[in-house]
Amino acid sequence: MSTVQRKAEHIRICLESDVQFQSQSSGFDRYQFSHSCLPELDYQTIDLTTNLLGKQLGAPILISSMTGGTAQAREINYRLAEVAQEYKLAMGVGSQRVAIEKPDVADTFQVRKIAPDILLLANLGAVQLNYRYGIEECLRAVELLEADALILHLNPLQECIQPHGDTNFRGLLDRIATVCQQLPVPVIVKEVGNGISANMAKQLIAAGVSGIDVAGAGGTSWAKVESERAQTALQRRLGETFADWGMPTTECITTIRQIAPTLPLIASGGVRNGLDIAKSIALGADVAGLALPFLQAADSSKTAVRELVQILMAEIQTVLFCTGNADLSALQQSDCLARR
Repeated sequence: MSTVQRKAEHIRICLESDVQFQSQSSGFDRYQFSHSCLPELDYQTIDLTTNLLGKQLGAPILISSMTGGTAQAREINYRLAEVAQEYKLAMGVGSQRVAIEKPDVADTFQVRKIAPDILLLANLGAVQLNYRYGIEECLRAVELLEADALILHLNPLQECIQPHGDTNFRGLLDRIATVCQQLPVPVIVKEVGNGISANMAKQLIAAGVSGIDVAGAGGTSWAKVESERAQTALQRRLGETFADWGMPTTECITTIRQIAPTLPLIASGGVRNGLDIAKSIALGADVAGLALPFLQAADSSKTAVRELVQILMAEIQTVLFCTGNADLSALQQSDCLARR
């Protein structure tokens, strides 16, 4: 099966099948804000702006890496980029390996002309550094997108289950360090939905990464996605067995923030609304990333994407107001979020 076909299947499965974690929670349900009945604030003056990697964002929202490589993916990415530009949101794209191997689909990723000012993140699978990829391919991904940074994603579980997966992760940390040293833009490392531990974060920081996207458990299970694509009974069984494998997103945020107080930190994995975003910020993240909600909206229309952003921003603003915090910095410094 070609990479293009795999991209199309991933979109279809995520939109049509139940591939969410079942028993494993992202952890947001374990936290609750204390309510301020007298906030002493004007709701209209609450500030949602923040900064990440030197760029100001209109809200602490990242449209997480999802797709590219097909006509449907082009439409999705273009709709997302238009709204990201309108609201000054950060945006990532799906793995650009397909564009490097098939330059004729590069335009399905190229959204800079639509979103000239946003924080835009290129994306490649880190494991490809063990499969003939190097600094040249990383540069090509960044230049193709005119990106501000490169995401190297880690997906060992997915590769175990995916038909013909790339499973040689030996020596990969040193190769990531080389990319961090040689690439002229920041490198962010992210998981794809199973989480990054504090111990792994220490090693990645030592290797030179400029930020981490925890991508914890609790959202879309790529083990389940690949189980849906299984070509053998073994692959299907593996996907079912490991469907709920991973570390809760909230655990990843809090433990990494303890060992890296100033590291740019992105919370993703089961973030489904503005309340989850606000909890992520209160726990120590700089921004929060959402994938499935944006995929569903963008598959519908640009209007649906815009409406989703408006809802998310209103939900975050309501949390700030009802906890008595005028901005995101105040929220992080407050003690208004506690475990249930």
